[in-house]
Amino acid sequence: MRTAYLDCFSGISGDMTLGALVDAGAPLDGIVEDLSTLDLPGWALRTDPDARDPRVGGTSVVVDCEEHGHVHRTFADIRAMIEASSLTEPVAARSIEVFFTLAVAEGKVHGKPPETVGFHEVGAVDSIVDIVGAVAGLHRLGVERLVCSPLPLGHGTVHCQHGEIPVPAPATVEVLLGCPTYDGGQARELTTPTGAALVKTLADGFGVQPAMVLERVGYGLGKARGAELPNALRLLVGLEGDGDVRQETATLLEANIDDMSPQFLGPVIDQLLTAGALDAFLTPVQMKKGRPGVLVSALCAPGDAAAVEGVLFRETTTIGVRRQRVRRSCLDRRLRTVPTPYGEVRIKESGAGGRIFNRMPEYEDCRRLADEAGVAAVDVHAAALAAALATEQA
Repeated sequence: MRTAYLDCFSGISGDMTLGALVDAGAPLDGIVEDLSTLDLPGWALRTDPDARDPRVGGTSVVVDCEEHGHVHRTFADIRAMIEASSLTEPVAARSIEVFFTLAVAEGKVHGKPPETVGFHEVGAVDSIVDIVGAVAGLHRLGVERLVCSPLPLGHGTVHCQHGEIPVPAPATVEVLLGCPTYDGGQARELTTPTGAALVKTLADGFGVQPAMVLERVGYGLGKARGAELPNALRLLVGLEGDGDVRQETATLLEANIDDMSPQFLGPVIDQLLTAGALDAFLTPVQMKKGRPGVLVSALCAPGDAAAVEGVLFRETTTIGVRRQRVRRSCLDRRLRTVPTPYGEVRIKESGAGGRIFNRMPEYEDCRRLADEAGVAAVDVHAAALAAALATEQA
């Protein structure tokens, strides 16, 4: 799986993301070709060869445009523009999702429905080019999974269309609810609303860099200069996993319970899974004073940790939740349907490197068909497994 990791040691913005992609090998001409299908007024996209940082090198991408002053475009305007373009379906759909993320955040800040939210800075030509160009760049690099580091936000104030506002900007805060962030120690805006919306929408998770064989690295340079750290965004691209097995970062949440009726614990597992847990389970434990208790464990993607933790606090009697970052190796999984004499049965298959290691017929399908045919579920299970093996060997 080709994975990209955004190392936001100095924050992230739209132009830094686009610059990092170009620096990592995304073809600038190809991105311009994609963007040219948008009905935007005169613009040009170029790199600034004089903007390299002696500490990291990098690429600065500049949008030259004829549009001046503050242009008011709503989310509905931008969506219509993208839908009318000739962008590939994945690039168009993901670009609209990024703008919708921003529209929801801006709408909450200004008390308006997302459809009618008017974008000022984000609605300008350069911001549209940055967002759609970044999505197109990821697509052209063949990135299948995007992981992002925790985001530094900065502090202080910044000037925008509405005047002086605090850093991070209110829209940035709304976008990043549920995401891992920290101050960053600099009195300036490190993560912009555009950068926040890109990672909130496109990233599959937040945390440390996944284990992967590195293929490319790129540095996208921001406009500010003279900072203690390079004002750059690092993009690492590679093939993820150790050998053929995919690896990923997850968050493990745990709580010990010894003062709660067992009848309420079963539904907690269902609610944890609904909140985004990848797995949730109960383990009997012996607690202080010899009391029997239960260890409630939930494994989730880092971006879902806040929601899963909320279930533990809301639905159990715990007053504390342990949280730790873990690594897990995962087989690739797919679900397909096979015919049997009793009817069609779904088969879960898992494997790596083109090999299938496990095949498991769905129990509910087997049970339902067995009841209808008046046979044992194990007979339907065996027939489904035989059908799966036969279709693989055909």
